[in-house]
Amino acid sequence: MRVPFLVVAIAWFATMAGANLATPLYAVYEREFGFASAVLTVVFATYMIVLAPSLLVFGQLSDRFGRRRVMAAGFATATLGLLTFAAAQSLPWLFAARSLQGVAVGMVAGAAAAALVELDPAPQEERAALFTSLAQAGGSGSGPVIAGMLAEWAPHRLVLPFALFALFGVAAAISALAIPEPAAKIKGPGPFRLVKPSVPAEIRTLFVRASLTGAAVWAVASTFLSVVPSYAGELLDTGNLALLGAVSGTMLATSCAAQIAVRKRPPAHARDQAVGLLLLAVGLVALVLAFPANSLVLLILAGLLSGAGHGLAILAAQGQINLAAPPDRRGAVNAAFYTLIYLGVATSVMSIGLMTLVVSLSTAVTVYAACIAAVALATAAWHVRPSAGRPARPVPPR
Repeated sequence: MRVPFLVVAIAWFATMAGANLATPLYAVYEREFGFASAVLTVVFATYMIVLAPSLLVFGQLSDRFGRRRVMAAGFATATLGLLTFAAAQSLPWLFAARSLQGVAVGMVAGAAAAALVELDPAPQEERAALFTSLAQAGGSGSGPVIAGMLAEWAPHRLVLPFALFALFGVAAAISALAIPEPAAKIKGPGPFRLVKPSVPAEIRTLFVRASLTGAAVWAVASTFLSVVPSYAGELLDTGNLALLGAVSGTMLATSCAAQIAVRKRPPAHARDQAVGLLLLAVGLVALVLAFPANSLVLLILAGLLSGAGHGLAILAAQGQINLAAPPDRRGAVNAAFYTLIYLGVATSVMSIGLMTLVVSLSTAVTVYAACIAAVALATAAWHVRPSAGRPARPVPPR
């Protein structure tokens, strides 16, 4: 199962990179299409708003009909979203492209997370949780860096990055159909009925705690992918897209490095989430101080600290979810996990956009950082309660 496992991980990585290619280009779209910064955050949040219901639907579909078909459909839809970006001529094209990408990631995320657990060649090492987090964080972080370099130094900056990743999307769809079906058991024939989203009662408290962790760390990551390029551009007085893409990608690159660094340790899910959330809060302090200090060093430090916190916390949260979810509902539970994360991210990003209508960007980032830091610290305190440290027991399949 080693090759199919890597195929799923790499294809998911490429999909997440493609979904974040536009990050350093939004300022270009803003100038060329003539819309305000607040509209930019709505464009970014459209992806999450569409993604959340897609996760719930397609997570259940992958439990019923198998992972391969849902993943392949998701990779194909992601390709269509990239081509829409490449052809964009006005603001509505951006909304359409982000909507398609939201549907695509909704198809892929729950199915791919479940598939990695089922294809894991070394389940005792929690390799599935590591590769899930690396696909999400590494892909999301590499997209802006690649797009920024291509946009700064290659021709057709609003077309070439998307066309290149559209080729990867086609290859991912074909590869997904070529691997063996990961699901150990697909439910029998009969009409499919979409059921109300739910999590087994035995793991609900653990699920809520892990989801709060995921929402907090990904809310900060989304800030680096949406607002920080503009924030850094004002702070550094530069329009260099390669530099802004690199600044944006610093956080998630650090997240990946942190996850790889701790992968061999025995899992301590509650403690690692608490430590990660504390690092995240300190990183937010550095982000806020960077603007009045006019300091690139503080901005980079913010990315490093919040990235290390993101990596430690999301790896532990994903490992906890994988361990606790019953096999026959793994796709649905992972989909619910990501739904809560992305709903939190959408709310956070749109809040910054609305605040910029009445206050400066730096003030909006300060208020936002204070709110997210408060949530992170409260969740960290919940994790270190004695009952939170007990290992989760897998729920037997029904």
